Amino acid sequence: MIESDPDDDTPKSPPTSPNSSTRKACYAVLQSWVSKKFMTGCVVLFPVAITFFTTWWFITFVDSFFSPLYARLGINIFGLGFVSSLIFILFVGLFASSWTGSTVFWLGEWFIKKMPFVKHIYSASKQISAAISPDQSTTAFKEVAIIRHPRIGEYAIGFITSSVVLQMNGYEELCSVYVPTNHLYIGDVFLINSEDIIRPNLSIREAIEIIVSVGMTMPQNGFHLKAYTRGNAIETRADLMLSFLSKSSTRR
Repeated sequence: MIESDPDDDTPKSPPTSPNSSTRKACYAVLQSWVSKKFMTGCVVLFPVAITFFTTWWFITFVDSFFSPLYARLGINIFGLGFVSSLIFILFVGLFASSWTGSTVFWLGEWFIKKMPFVKHIYSASKQISAAISPDQSTTAFKEVAIIRHPRIGEYAIGFITSSVVLQMNGYEELCSVYVPTNHLYIGDVFLINSEDIIRPNLSIREAIEIIVSVGMTMPQNGFHLKAYTRGNAIETRADLMLSFLSKSSTRR
């Protein structure tokens, strides 16, 4: 028989009452509810805040080009420099579209490309701007492409930028496919047989939105794909669509 030590001064926790357990349960439920609603508010306000601050920064940045000139003239109207900058950009576009403007810009470009360090910065900047150019003859991204990458059964969205003919035992047409990250200006370039490229019915703008949004704007009904040849097998448009949708649903 074990007897309790009368000199044992170890503190003992008081018995838990039903009211205390109820309060803890209510507190846990309230904490979970508040956390969930708080996160919902953050999710809703985050894109609004990013859009607001980005727009405000853009307006302030563009307005700063002409606002000092108006300030010297004693004209202090917020937004007037922004409107003037937009009008100036429009006139530059009109001038560059003319024969005289294209000649002037060609001479300026020739001069810049003769400068040792500046020519590399200008070339990289021009390639990025050419990707979103409305002029189809100068657009860097010619067509949207879906390629099998990095493993069999996985696909990547890219852009066809150019094509080249490879001469080995015969003629093989290779397409240069640029597969970007969500930064768009960073990615990899692959040379792929033109017959192995899946060409979805997507515009360049829609493909850029899919990449920048990390796939959240992916069409839920699938892509309208063209038939293509891979080896000796020819897959139809419906088979390609079902194959792509099944792979996408499996990853989810």
